[in-house]
Amino acid sequence: MAPLLLQLAGLGAALLASALILISFVAFITATEMPDLHRHEQEKFFLNARGQKETLPSIWDSPTKQLSVVVPSYNEEKRLPVMMDEALSYLEKRQKYGSDKVRVITLVKNRGKGGAIRMGIFSSRGEKILMADADGATKFPDVEKLEKGLNDLQPWPGQMAIACGSRAHLEKESIAQRSYFRTLLMYGFHFLVWFLCVKGIRDTQCGFKLLTREAASRTFSSLHIERWAFDVELLYIAQFFKIPIAEIAVNWTEIEGSKLVPFWSWLQMGKDLLFIRLRYLTGAWRLQQPRKVN
Repeated sequence: MAPLLLQLAGLGAALLASALILISFVAFITATEMPDLHRHEQEKFFLNARGQKETLPSIWDSPTKQLSVVVPSYNEEKRLPVMMDEALSYLEKRQKYGSDKVRVITLVKNRGKGGAIRMGIFSSRGEKILMADADGATKFPDVEKLEKGLNDLQPWPGQMAIACGSRAHLEKESIAQRSYFRTLLMYGFHFLVWFLCVKGIRDTQCGFKLLTREAASRTFSSLHIERWAFDVELLYIAQFFKIPIAEIAVNWTEIEGSKLVPFWSWLQMGKDLLFIRLRYLTGAWRLQQPRKVN
């Protein structure tokens, strides 16, 4: 009996090793060497208040504002106005910022959430850049918590630092409202994030993140993933470059209208996590100094 069990264990290990080698090979040959940073001609301009075209600025220019806010939006005609009303109302009360202008960048093709945020980041004017979701699930005044978290990280190496909004403190409450299946998927995803990519950050997926301009240019210039798992690669890149990261508890409310389909979206993200790790491990993707975008 014992020899049979040893043979079965050996066969299982051989099959697992073969599967890992095959998956690594697929990850390697399907990887692009560097993210596509191409900007279509129509994406180089925005319409000003007079309806005239103006050239968008570049992340590589010197900042002209203290804060830029990037809000990715796709079919968000119901949730976006509520979020923007709250954001602009708050910003107008802060004299040192002011709402200034809302600039709309219309993308020629759907680049995914990560790709859309990257285009917004590359067109930002702020010394600090805030990512915020269109659903308004995080209350906008919580940006002050992120600012404090960012300041507490000083001195910033190379002027780079990131403050991540976090819902980890709300997990017990959310578990009570979820099915066992969704809870299992959530814990499975958290384990894969920790095991494969990012250590020390309990909530990588909260869409409320504040970056210094230098940290934004360094990380987003190296970003490959353009869809749901882009946050994980973003933080993986930040940890590789030893950029300080603060995880800050924020208020968060679930808003109806999410485009995530729990099982299939998390399955896709699980595949992305595995491929992120394998592609960096096999050298298909390499991190290097950021290059300027035309």
